Amino acid sequence: MNENAAVLALAALAQNMRLRVFRALVGAGPQGLTPGTLSALLGVPASTLSFHLKELLHAGLATQERDGRHLIYRPALAQMNALLAYLTAHCCQGAGCDEPAACAAASIPSTTTPRPR
Repeated sequence: MNENAAVLALAALAQNMRLRVFRALVGAGPQGLTPGTLSALLGVPASTLSFHLKELLHAGLATQERDGRHLIYRPALAQMNALLAYLTAHCCQGAGCDEPAACAAASIPSTTTPRPR
């Protein structure tokens, strides 16, 4: 994943309803959900849901498939995993997260207090 794709994906998820929609899709897994099911599950009008699904599709975080008269939306799990990998690529000062000691040391909260600006 490149920086532009990461920014696009993060921007799509930086909205409450889109994040809820994406999480519902991830929860449904590969079988996906229809817009009607998503609308009922999240309590959101179909027109609003359509707008948010379009944004997730544009960001590559969801896919759409026609099944007869129905549309099925699925999470793009490979894209989600690519985003997570991009975000954690330089984790633990380059030591890699497979080294528990390095990650534990990196996750210790700082004892310094940020200065007010």
